[in-house]
Amino acid sequence: MPELPEMETYRKLLNEQIAGAVITGTEVTRDKSINVSPDEFQQMLVGRTIWYVERRGKHLIFHLDNGKRLELHLMLGGSMFFGSEEEKPDRTIQVTIRFEHGNLYFIGLRLGHLHLLSVKELEGALAKLGPDPFDKRLNAAKFADLFAKKRGTLKASLVDQQVLSGIGNCYADEIVYAASIRPDAKIPTLESGDWERLHTSMHSVLKEAIARGGYMDQPFTAADTLTGGYDELCQVYDRAGESCRRCGSTIEQIEVASRKAFVCPSCQKE
Repeated sequence: MPELPEMETYRKLLNEQIAGAVITGTEVTRDKSINVSPDEFQQMLVGRTIWYVERRGKHLIFHLDNGKRLELHLMLGGSMFFGSEEEKPDRTIQVTIRFEHGNLYFIGLRLGHLHLLSVKELEGALAKLGPDPFDKRLNAAKFADLFAKKRGTLKASLVDQQVLSGIGNCYADEIVYAASIRPDAKIPTLESGDWERLHTSMHSVLKEAIARGGYMDQPFTAADTLTGGYDELCQVYDRAGESCRRCGSTIEQIEVASRKAFVCPSCQKE
């Protein structure tokens, strides 16, 4: 599932391609991927200019010149591609937005969605999101406070979008590994030093992942060489049975709150 670094990569690439561009057409092949009828979707979008694209957690917000917003959540298996009909990937496309210089394809929106909302509706839809990891007000102390009432495992809380927005399975594992803490550690057992390391690791891991284009390897355009560059740099995620790059121990897959997690038993001791 795309997480903060993947969506931030998309945000940057989308702004490069479509900020200031006028929508010339739309096509919807799966009605459930949007929240209005395909006819209304087209009527409301054609002729509109996309001012810019914003990210909130794992969501992208397309700001339109009529005050409306397109809110995107890719969920599991979702991706985007910008290009021509000839360049588009051979995958099922649920929504297409057309521009004079290319088309934006929304792929794999079986669980995800692209909703047309008013500002008020958007704020209601995202009201329960926790703070962004890069919120300037979120220092180490306030970061720890987010988890103060939690009693479960660390990973379960890190991926809870109402606690902190944008982190999912991959980066939760990478962050706790960088902090030398296990993902199944119980929240009440963590001390102030642990939270400081987690806060630092969260920023360093996410910043590097953004700089490398995230871990998902589907290119955004035919010429895209950035997207997916972090995949080969993952230290533990999806590397069960491989050697830890830090100590040489074998990375293990465990289950934490019904989610898979990857740990180094030597670097992340119980």
